[in-house]
Amino acid sequence: MTMLTIDEAFAKFKSRLELTEKEQKDASRRQKEIREHMDTKFDIADDFLTGSYRRWTKTKPLKDVDIFEVMGEKERHYRSKSPSVLLEAVRKALAEKYGDDRVTTQRRSVSVDFGVSAPDDETEEIMSIDVVPAFAKNDYYEIPDAKTGDWTKTNPKIHYDKAVAANDAYDGEWKALVRMTKYWNNHHGKPMVPSFLIEVMALDVLHPPYGGTFAREIQGFFHTLADRLDETWPDPAGLGPAISDSMDAAKREKAKAALRDAGDAATAAIQLSRTGRNGDALKAWRTLFGPLFPLS
Repeated sequence: MTMLTIDEAFAKFKSRLELTEKEQKDASRRQKEIREHMDTKFDIADDFLTGSYRRWTKTKPLKDVDIFEVMGEKERHYRSKSPSVLLEAVRKALAEKYGDDRVTTQRRSVSVDFGVSAPDDETEEIMSIDVVPAFAKNDYYEIPDAKTGDWTKTNPKIHYDKAVAANDAYDGEWKALVRMTKYWNNHHGKPMVPSFLIEVMALDVLHPPYGGTFAREIQGFFHTLADRLDETWPDPAGLGPAISDSMDAAKREKAKAALRDAGDAATAAIQLSRTGRNGDALKAWRTLFGPLFPLS
């Protein structure tokens, strides 16, 4: 068997992180099912997929696919109440269909777990969907925030447009780099939270054009993330709270250490390649990223 080159391994890794046709079909079936159920429980003015799944920056496993459920006028009374009231109403509605043990309230959404039992890196089924209730206002949306007890402004359509523009400017490889880094984050206990923070920082720190090799790009990206993690990273739409507000000083220090270690590991893997130890380099990249990085 011919050993992969590092460039070939990264190309294969990139392909493995992209959503398969089976995953897309399963996600489509699941989200359609939820939308139809929500229509029977609430006055829904609009609904659409959002989040990293919609922006094509979702990595494996396929968790937390976001559905925006824009409430109609009949539900406007919720807007004058605590955000937790609407989140609880959505939780109860979804629990009627999926069961209390599969539905949980989160900070700004309600999550439905589909009970997929296969290992994360092997399943081609969608594992969970997050339902985000929202109200349209002017040219943005307001969503509940249980942590602050208030309503947060957002516009996921702006997030989508910025991701598309960044990918185009980066020769079509920006999204691949973001997916790889998110996969690393998942594999190492999620030191960066939320994972959207990786994407937000990438909008600023990945300067086009693409340099030509994923190994060098990812090495620099890890180190730059570590160097700039202490900065405040605002909502790219310029509406909601800073995306970096989920991490306190202790979590940032832990994340910076993990990112520096990742950058150093990438440097070591590159050095192995330079000295002709290609097989060891492939193993080093696998250790850094996880089981979807190919050895052959």
